[in-house]
Amino acid sequence: MDDKLAKLRSIVRGMDRVMVAYSGGVDSTFLLRVVSEEIGNRAVALTIRSPTAAEDEFADAEAMARSFGVEHLVVDSNELTIPGYAANPVNRCYLCKDNLFVVCEAEATRRGIPVVLDGVNLDDLGDYRPGLKAAEEHMVRHPLVEAELRKQEIRELSRALGLSTWDKPASPCLSSRFPYGTTITLERLSSVGNAEKVLREHGFRNCRVRFHEQVARIEVPVDDLPRLLEEPRRSEIVAALKALGFLYVTVDLQGFRSGSLNEALRPEAIVPNRDPLAS
Repeated sequence: MDDKLAKLRSIVRGMDRVMVAYSGGVDSTFLLRVVSEEIGNRAVALTIRSPTAAEDEFADAEAMARSFGVEHLVVDSNELTIPGYAANPVNRCYLCKDNLFVVCEAEATRRGIPVVLDGVNLDDLGDYRPGLKAAEEHMVRHPLVEAELRKQEIRELSRALGLSTWDKPASPCLSSRFPYGTTITLERLSSVGNAEKVLREHGFRNCRVRFHEQVARIEVPVDDLPRLLEEPRRSEIVAALKALGFLYVTVDLQGFRSGSLNEALRPEAIVPNRDPLAS
């Protein structure tokens, strides 16, 4: 890992001015920290503030960027205005990332910044991520991939650097809580976001509330299922989610798993992105 970190630092030092597409997650925070250390004020971070992201996620990202001493641009955007996005097609993530990189490109061009970076890591290339196509089209660089860094390595290096995000759960946009083809609205995003906030307030860091019309399907790690069903916690969670408009509150016995809604796709629709570092 030390060799990979050294390689990442070398890659970054070879750049002039950069813009980092910064979400505040584990990967982009780690990247921004290294970028800030290597090229300082030649780096600018850009974050999209959107109804598809939890508001507390934005606040954490803003505080972290401030602690690094880099300029942090915040651009308000509503993905629901992107043609086709609200219909929730299987390439929804492409539409979102394309919008992000259009914004990044415009700001980078205005400031004379030649390159946009993102926090994609090597493991991401083996998952179903339509957003990678948008990154390719906009010539976005993936320094973590170039340094051959995987997710667990990034977490361990983040911990070594003293970053509070080292054990932060993955937090994809709230639109990922809706089965493909289910219409996404501001009201529904709010319901899902607030439902997950309820679970976090009860101590469940890794959690999802999947939207199935009148049904809220809760995912927490299997080891947390007994705690979820303890009283009065169970009753309080049910009451809170019903107050948000759900008629039924269910628990997924398979437990938490990232991207569970991709299970509904036909196998041939999920084509892993080729790992360019594989032999």
